[in-house]
Amino acid sequence: MTDSGKRAAGVVFAAAVGALAGAALGGRRGVAPGAALLASTELVARARQRPNEVPPWWSRVVMSGAIAAPAGRLLGGDPVRVGLIAGAVAGALGLRPQKVALGPVVGAAVGAAWRLAGGRDASPAAVAATAVVGFRVVSAVLFRDPQVGLLAERARAEDLPFVVPLEARGGYVGTDYVRGLAETIGGSYRADAADVGILASLDDLAGPQFDPAVVDPAVREFYEHTTRFRLDIVPEWRPWVRPGYLLYRTFVARPLGQANVPMNQRETLRGVRSRIDTITPEGTDLIGVRGWIRSFADTDEPIYVGIYTTYRHDDRGYVSVGFPVPQGSFTATLLPLPRPGGGLVLTSRSDLAHPGHYLSYVDPQTRELTTLEVHGFTEQLDVYVEDGELRAEHAFSLYGLPFLVLHYTIHRKG
Repeated sequence: MTDSGKRAAGVVFAAAVGALAGAALGGRRGVAPGAALLASTELVARARQRPNEVPPWWSRVVMSGAIAAPAGRLLGGDPVRVGLIAGAVAGALGLRPQKVALGPVVGAAVGAAWRLAGGRDASPAAVAATAVVGFRVVSAVLFRDPQVGLLAERARAEDLPFVVPLEARGGYVGTDYVRGLAETIGGSYRADAADVGILASLDDLAGPQFDPAVVDPAVREFYEHTTRFRLDIVPEWRPWVRPGYLLYRTFVARPLGQANVPMNQRETLRGVRSRIDTITPEGTDLIGVRGWIRSFADTDEPIYVGIYTTYRHDDRGYVSVGFPVPQGSFTATLLPLPRPGGGLVLTSRSDLAHPGHYLSYVDPQTRELTTLEVHGFTEQLDVYVEDGELRAEHAFSLYGLPFLVLHYTIHRKG
């Protein structure tokens, strides 16, 4: 679709949302004014939007309030209840734990104000719309750092070396992803390749802050010959994130066949199968794609499907791990650092430009990338030897709040 076509589609969508919001707020008389207001907002926002920028904040707030109005009318009932539910949903969509907690508080306060002003007969659509808008305004004042940023729009893959531009062509990723990828891009496919690592060589990561020569041989062997080892995993979830993760896992991770982390140690007793599928391009002996696939041993239900790559920039080596999703990829780009005692740390916590997390849409025709940088999400993987045993700890945080640590014990296969 051309740029003008996309703009026209955006205006039509905004007008439709405005019409629904107007109907919810004012009945039939509100349809035309609502459609005109939202369409005008979209036109002005698009005119002010610069390349590689998301639409202006105010236009997104207006749109969110318009979407909330019809939903509020469906909820009906006491204004405090409507405001609390609308605020809770808006806070949950904010993802940041602080916003999740703030949403219902602001929503309930807005609902209480409506009840004081108009009693229990206050318009549910108006309550929901103002609760969402109020939450967006308060959260913007309290949290000034953006959650996501539009990094690039319609960029070539070679211009974003820290992004793994491999998407899932269908709606399910699953353990056969690499097999399907080989059918699409060509090359020699090997399932469960023998004596292969997630990295070709640790030496590819050398840089000013990391010397591969100081790494313990066991740690190096794990990265370069990962299939020689099996992993026992113990997840440690923080209690505050469990309810949200349970919803995500039920409605997103399992249907998607991706990022389906065990909830507890009881689940890990099912066993974890770890294997690497590879694709070697025609005319070469060098592996081009390394897909590390982890699944539950009893059912082969996917846990993670990750494509592991390395690249160099400014005389530094980086690890980029791409997790395919439908028509896109979530990439974690990690900086290698030494760990005392010969261990290796891979971290996204860095002041350098490339380490971080990126969500990309891959255009199926042009292969161009539209990429968001995901702020606030950080991870760190420590692999080390302790008391003669190879171990790993994979820690995740959201806006400075730790929410998950995966503890691995790594055993050499018999």
